[in-house]
Amino acid sequence: MRFAIYLVLGFVIVSGWSSMSAQSNAGRAGAAARSDYSPPRTPWGDPDLQGVYTNADENGTPMEQPNDLAGKRLEDFGEKEMAALRVERQKRAQSAARNIGGSAEEDTGAGPSHWYEHLAANNAQPWLVFDPPNGKIPALTAAAKERAAARQAARKGRGPADSWTDRSLYDRCISLGVPGSMTPMIYGNAYDITQGPGFVAIRYEMIHEARVIPVDNRPQLPTTIKNYMGDARGRWEGNTLVVETTNFHPLIAFRGASEKLKITERFTPLNANTIRWEIRFDDPDTWERSWAYAMPLKRNAEHTPYEYACHEGNRGLANILSAARAEEKQ
Repeated sequence: MRFAIYLVLGFVIVSGWSSMSAQSNAGRAGAAARSDYSPPRTPWGDPDLQGVYTNADENGTPMEQPNDLAGKRLEDFGEKEMAALRVERQKRAQSAARNIGGSAEEDTGAGPSHWYEHLAANNAQPWLVFDPPNGKIPALTAAAKERAAARQAARKGRGPADSWTDRSLYDRCISLGVPGSMTPMIYGNAYDITQGPGFVAIRYEMIHEARVIPVDNRPQLPTTIKNYMGDARGRWEGNTLVVETTNFHPLIAFRGASEKLKITERFTPLNANTIRWEIRFDDPDTWERSWAYAMPLKRNAEHTPYEYACHEGNRGLANILSAARAEEKQ
């Protein structure tokens, strides 16, 4: 039934958003990952992280500390507190799905709500950002504000659908970038990790993207070569895969970041079925300090990535543009 989503929906954009439990409470999810677990080894000796994972359970987790949880700390949320949050968030997700897909008796064309993967998401933590400790993304620098103002000025007089170039690369089925491809959606939250001597490859179900990450100490590409997924270089620190990525294409700069953006990811196996994925953003021209968030990736063979077929089913973009033309004509 999951496969039918891609053919009927084309794509859906929804905003908003065991070992994490082995760490017992959600507060520990924000601490530096420490694990005594020793994963199996590949024939060439690297830690073996291969398999299919999903972070569908993190759908609906706010990026930053919500205002209604102000004054709380990650470590304040044990299982009892998280259970209450899950009930509230699952009710909200189910209500939204009914508005999108209709009930079993009333199908609006977006498919019945039981197609969606996020309705019973078991969030592992109350919010994602763990550094800074206040759970908030650091303030923008003056340079970042100036860039944002310049972008807004350049678009003056243009509508959001004057052309396909006014739509995002996600709308256009081109790329979600990093960390967009790792952001939980209402479907398509599968990640396939495959390893070979000197390489780690990650295949993302959403937007059918893939990253081939060298772990053989090769130098970074010249800064003049930009990619939507950036230029990644990996290394092993014990059992943790550390991936540093630079050279992001400006059309997909995360939260308006500059060309100086460096992203550092850490994939730490906590047990045979869970990887803690952590991501840190360093960009002195965008944020006043570096910041990071984390979430668990859970092994789940049932979430094997299906063909996304985004371009083939992308009626959304054509409909957005045609509706804009019809509105102009009227």
